[in-house]
Amino acid sequence: MSNALPVADARQVRRYARELARRHPRGLAAALGLHALAAAAGLVAPRLLGDLVEGISRGVGAVTVDRVALAIAGFVVAQSVLVRFAHLASARLGERVLAELREEFVDRVLALPLSTVERAGTGDLLTRTSRDVAALSRTVRFAAPETLIAAVTVLLILGALVLTGPLLVVPCLLAVPLLVAGTRWYLRRAPAGYLRENAAYSDITDGISETVEGARTTEALRQQARRRARTDADIRRSYAAEYYTLSLRTVFFPVAEIGYLLPVVGTLLLGGWFYLEGWASLGQVTAATLYAQQLVDPVDRLLSWLDEFQVGGASLARLLGVAEPAEVDGKPAGAAPSDGQPVTDDGRLAAHDVRYAYRAGHDVLHGVTLVPRPGEKLAMVGPSGAGKSTLGRLLAGVHAPRVGAVTVDGRPLSELPLAELRTHVALVSQEHHVFIGTLTDNVAMVRPDAGPAEVRAALAAVDALDWAEALPDGLDTRVGAGGHPLSPAQAQQLALARLVLADPHTLVLDEATSLIDPRAARALERSLAAVLQGRTVIAIAHRLFSAHDADRVAVVEDGRITELGSHDELVAAGGSYAALWRSWHG
Repeated sequence: MSNALPVADARQVRRYARELARRHPRGLAAALGLHALAAAAGLVAPRLLGDLVEGISRGVGAVTVDRVALAIAGFVVAQSVLVRFAHLASARLGERVLAELREEFVDRVLALPLSTVERAGTGDLLTRTSRDVAALSRTVRFAAPETLIAAVTVLLILGALVLTGPLLVVPCLLAVPLLVAGTRWYLRRAPAGYLRENAAYSDITDGISETVEGARTTEALRQQARRRARTDADIRRSYAAEYYTLSLRTVFFPVAEIGYLLPVVGTLLLGGWFYLEGWASLGQVTAATLYAQQLVDPVDRLLSWLDEFQVGGASLARLLGVAEPAEVDGKPAGAAPSDGQPVTDDGRLAAHDVRYAYRAGHDVLHGVTLVPRPGEKLAMVGPSGAGKSTLGRLLAGVHAPRVGAVTVDGRPLSELPLAELRTHVALVSQEHHVFIGTLTDNVAMVRPDAGPAEVRAALAAVDALDWAEALPDGLDTRVGAGGHPLSPAQAQQLALARLVLADPHTLVLDEATSLIDPRAARALERSLAAVLQGRTVIAIAHRLFSAHDADRVAVVEDGRITELGSHDELVAAGGSYAALWRSWHG
């Protein structure tokens, strides 16, 4: 997907992983220490068994055999206890790290500009928040601690082999070239393959969600075959991506299995020769063979979890990529206006000669200048597709202009942090969401410190207090998914109440009341006008009574403001607005 959210590169992923490790030095040291002790306890038994074989060949007594057997049993029990606590320490560390990853990802997602999400599509973001988080969860909970355990165990076994007899390490080296070559071959191909696999899954999610959400439109326009073709093509790409990563595993895993057998077979063959030549004792060969056999499990875990690390690494790269600085509508976020447009410092929102294009070379706004007066209600009207909503989104800071500047208090909106921007200007559109929780929580989420009286006042301001108090538990009624259902009009009033409580000095209403019946919408707008006196309100009007009540009306046609004035002035002028008014009023 050309508009997909960015993906972090391998260097950024490694840096972030190192940063996570540095945050938890004690937990990491405790987990590694316990695993090292457990692995060391497991190395004692092969050495004792080798000594026992050597002793029996020399005719040691039964008492010695019993003592060695008891010692082996004791170390096995000790290893089991240590392994239990080592796994517990690893699990605790993994859960803490995973919690941090999830919290940071949520922060990144909430900080994304709306325009970035809109261009990328919900499918990409949804896949990252579900499939990628789940894949990374498995990596952090299981792959990371298991890999640490395996790495520590391999090092200790090799050390034990050296102490048993340096020559007996040679057979284990036979597998190194094969395993190194196979691993390098796999690692050169796997990361890109798993990234393609995840991106293909995002395409499927995006396509299916579009098909479901637009089912009625698809049916009305008889586009079922086209949507099916899109879904089939997405599935074919996903199949090809998964087939590629599967083919890598079908080559890599058999190579690894052969590599596991070589040390054991080599130790038996070469160890026997060393014994015959007198270079190693029978006990040393026995212990070395057991150590070589013990190497199989940790090496297998290392290589098996390596595949899981590729999946988790690809998922982490996609999650970290959400925070990467991306161009917002052709400009880096936070960039100053490209044309050097001077700004004023008079405390008002202003657009100066702005141009905007969704596609390069196809402007939808053409040199628009609009300066709302502080405290006025300005209505924007015009035919569908004229650019009203686009201009509203520029004024709300959702999009940045391609050319020109949108400023507030003399500062370009693109330079303001999102949290500060929303204290100046906020957008409320036809789209709204009711969160799971009480009605009070839904309103107060914009200001968690707001008291009950403030919440009630915000609801009263949008004429929602009466029906809110009539709910089964009043303002403590749980709403959202699984809770008490709200009508579209009530949900929209809830969104408006949040804005009242947030108290920005400028509101951009993008046909915010279009889902409410005309009588309720008119009452709501009158209520807002009374409560928001002194605040700048820019209303993208769907019904012309909104324009009739406004202080001024801006007529937008073909990406330009063609008329600007009061309702009476524009009706008297006999232009486009007068024609619209006569048509609607008639």
